[in-house]
Amino acid sequence: MIRTLSIIVPCFNEEESIPLFYQEMEKIREGLPYRFEYIFVNDGSGDNTLKVIKEIYQEDKNVRYISFSRNFGKEAAIYAGLQHSTGELVTLMDVDLQDPPELLPEMIGLLKTKKIDCVGTRRADRKGEPKIRSFFARQFYKLINKVSDTKMVDGARDFRLMTRQMVDAVLELSEYNRFSKGIFSWVGFETEYISFENRERQAGETSWSFWELFNYSINGIINFSEVPLNIASLIGGLSCLFSGVALIFIIVRALIFGDPTSGWPSMVSIFLFVGGMQLLSLGIIGKYLGKIFLETKKRPIYLVKETEKDSPSEGQEN
Repeated sequence: MIRTLSIIVPCFNEEESIPLFYQEMEKIREGLPYRFEYIFVNDGSGDNTLKVIKEIYQEDKNVRYISFSRNFGKEAAIYAGLQHSTGELVTLMDVDLQDPPELLPEMIGLLKTKKIDCVGTRRADRKGEPKIRSFFARQFYKLINKVSDTKMVDGARDFRLMTRQMVDAVLELSEYNRFSKGIFSWVGFETEYISFENRERQAGETSWSFWELFNYSINGIINFSEVPLNIASLIGGLSCLFSGVALIFIIVRALIFGDPTSGWPSMVSIFLFVGGMQLLSLGIIGKYLGKIFLETKKRPIYLVKETEKDSPSEGQEN
């Protein structure tokens, strides 16, 4: 009996990349004893992404697709793909071919021989990436591994091969605020990583700006660490301590030297400093409260507009 390998492919405005990706994957499929189940997730694209996916579906019924009602983000697309996958093995891949398809046979072999639950991939370097983005990415991994009990591998990609058991465990975490790199690590299944040289996109342009990646990193820290809250508490405690010391100093000085009006500029500076620390602390707390607010709403992670089941077969087309 031929086993099934589910391939989850999030897509957002990737009409140029999809045919190239499919062609490369079909070359790999010929050398593997698996039936490929492609699951393309159209994340509210504004171009012809869905049309291109439908054209491939008409030629290959191993292709499935999920089209969202709007853009819900890559995390939602990953979750949807995992929910709809049926294979004994499941892999996540970017459609822009920055994730090398030729690594799949090696990953499958490693999964079998070592009897592990997941084979992840990581970039050996960041060649071709803007220097400022590389710098902040490295700092993010250093920071999150210091402040969180959930360890994450620097340069890790979403591209990974997982057993069905691990996929089912990931799906148990149905939280609205998702950070998949952390979730894959948090579930705790045995994972090994293989490295590859960084690759450029084969077509199209990235939809990730620097600020989107920065915000994504902040969300990752908040989702997997309480340290920012502890920092806010520490700032509050230190502010109270310094304010108390300053108050005692001012009273003693006034009693000994008189002239209580001197030092007005320094007092204003202290007030501004303490006020800034308070606003910073409130901002940190507000970030966590915002996450709690979204969770308590219990909104769906994504909404599906259509799937391949809604598409007419070739014989039904007029």
